[in-house]
Amino acid sequence: MRMTSLATLGFLLLCCMAFAIHASDPGYMKFRDPQQPLSKRIRDLMNRMTLEEKIGQMVQLDRSAATAEIMRDYSIGSLLSGGGSVPRLQATPQEWIDMVNDFQKGSLSSRLGIPMIYGIDAVHGQNNVYKATIFPHNVGLGATRDPDLVRRIGAATALEVRATGINYAFAPCIAVCRDPRWGRCFESYSEDPKIVKLMTEIIPGLQGDIPSDLPKGIPYVAGRDKVAACAKHYVGDGGTTRGINENDTVIDRHGLMSIHMPAYNDAIIKGVSTVMVSYSSWNGLKMHANRDLVTNFLKGTLKFRGFVISDWQGIDRITTPEHANYSYSVLAGVNAGIDMFMLPFNHTDFIDILTDFVERKIVPMSRIDDAVRRILRVKFTMGLFEKPMADQTFIDKLGSQAHRDLAREAVRKSLVLLKNGENADGAALPLPKNAARILVAGTHANNLGYQCGGWTIAWQGLSGNNNTVGTTILNGISATVDSDTEIIFSENPSMDYVKASNVSYAIVVVGEQPYAETQGDSLNLTISEPGPSTITNVCAAVKCVVVLVSGRPVTVGPYLPQVDALVAAWLPGTEGQGVADVLFGDYGFTGRLPRTWFKTVDQLPMNFGDEQYDPLFPLGFGLTTEPVGSS
Repeated sequence: MRMTSLATLGFLLLCCMAFAIHASDPGYMKFRDPQQPLSKRIRDLMNRMTLEEKIGQMVQLDRSAATAEIMRDYSIGSLLSGGGSVPRLQATPQEWIDMVNDFQKGSLSSRLGIPMIYGIDAVHGQNNVYKATIFPHNVGLGATRDPDLVRRIGAATALEVRATGINYAFAPCIAVCRDPRWGRCFESYSEDPKIVKLMTEIIPGLQGDIPSDLPKGIPYVAGRDKVAACAKHYVGDGGTTRGINENDTVIDRHGLMSIHMPAYNDAIIKGVSTVMVSYSSWNGLKMHANRDLVTNFLKGTLKFRGFVISDWQGIDRITTPEHANYSYSVLAGVNAGIDMFMLPFNHTDFIDILTDFVERKIVPMSRIDDAVRRILRVKFTMGLFEKPMADQTFIDKLGSQAHRDLAREAVRKSLVLLKNGENADGAALPLPKNAARILVAGTHANNLGYQCGGWTIAWQGLSGNNNTVGTTILNGISATVDSDTEIIFSENPSMDYVKASNVSYAIVVVGEQPYAETQGDSLNLTISEPGPSTITNVCAAVKCVVVLVSGRPVTVGPYLPQVDALVAAWLPGTEGQGVADVLFGDYGFTGRLPRTWFKTVDQLPMNFGDEQYDPLFPLGFGLTTEPVGSS
């Protein structure tokens, strides 16, 4: 007993001596000591911060509007790359890292040296970056019903984001798209909130598994191979009237809570670091100004302890026209409970307005402290104060073969077979590999940009095969069929050309051209021209399989009698080989519709469970095939 007591006394004495040494060291700052509890580090740093430094932490700028000097002088909390905002076209990972580090050096040279956090829309891989692996968009992942796959995609995406020196991904989008006329429907896993909840498993892929003893709502990032995630867009973005982007979601509270809210609760349970607010309104009130749902429900009821971030110029759009009364917008956004503001260009106006509001006690200091405390909690959790600089550790992970193989697996599992001959005996798929001659047609067969869709290299996506690296569907077909098989490719052949070609069968790949957000809103949901004429010309002349490359269901009823097989391939990304894997029977079709396929757009909105439910193909539909030779 005496020896134990002496040992304990000795340990306490050493602790006291260490504390005395620290206390006597004029350079010692508790917030820089990783041995200190997180709460004490945050408190110590906040006690040292001026009002200007606190408000600076609430600012997020696009990289194009920032310099190292601005980061230093205004203590800016965060930077981002908006869609297509890059160091240069086809920049290398090293160039991304150098850019991020230059900005970070500016932050570290500020009075308190608070590191910044850098965000990017990595919504289907590190999709802004040349040579990155581009995974299927969320609508395709919803068709897989495979949360383990999505988790692995999250882990791969985190590595590719880190490969460019970035540590924060604006993903996942957990919208529940209730109307395919919405231009962001491809970013939604499903119309079914249960499927969307299932897919929140991407969060531990991005961030790592939370410790079992971590209280609900505390953000968590496991290490330098992980990134901070962002659940978006809070809340109801997928339920707007007529699917109009940024429109009003007209629904009672029970409907909002039962359809659009469940995935947020799951995301918070899984330790999501940030939540992004939606441009949309709920029953006429802009979400960026909705204190009840942001502060009372998200932060209060759901116990979220990470930070809430606005969308791009989100507070500007509180008013109509946008930016009409910026002082009011700043006040409404701050009082709603938003912590970080994606301005993303003019920081001085925001800082001056908010500083004035605080000094005049229109905005309480407690609101500023709440925001900064949450931002610092995420930064400390990420280990930024210990290792703020990006490094080259993960450069070789960008576009790695392992990640491309994973994306190819995701493509295979996402494909939904909607038609396969008139009956089981007349099945058109799988296709034989040993045909003498085949025709591949359609605008989307040999266009990597089209098959990746929006949010790829550029915000709205691009056309062509020179913008990044990958395998087109045509490339995949060429690599799969026998070496003796002749492939004829024509984007839009005439019927006479098809008849004269003497082919055994044709594969027609058509769909939508790339789009994002409001530019994708559509009232007619048609296949892009000349897709319909390509289907008619080819399928009237020869046995044909039609592969649809689209971010949502489109009108196919008029063409259905003409085609022998119909496949929904969604927006598969860079690994088009995955389409050929299944068309030719190396793997079977297993995907199921993540959303209802309408007969006509006049039926919309129409979702599973509606009283009037008469779809062309219901939610969950998907024919299956067995791999060739599996029996």
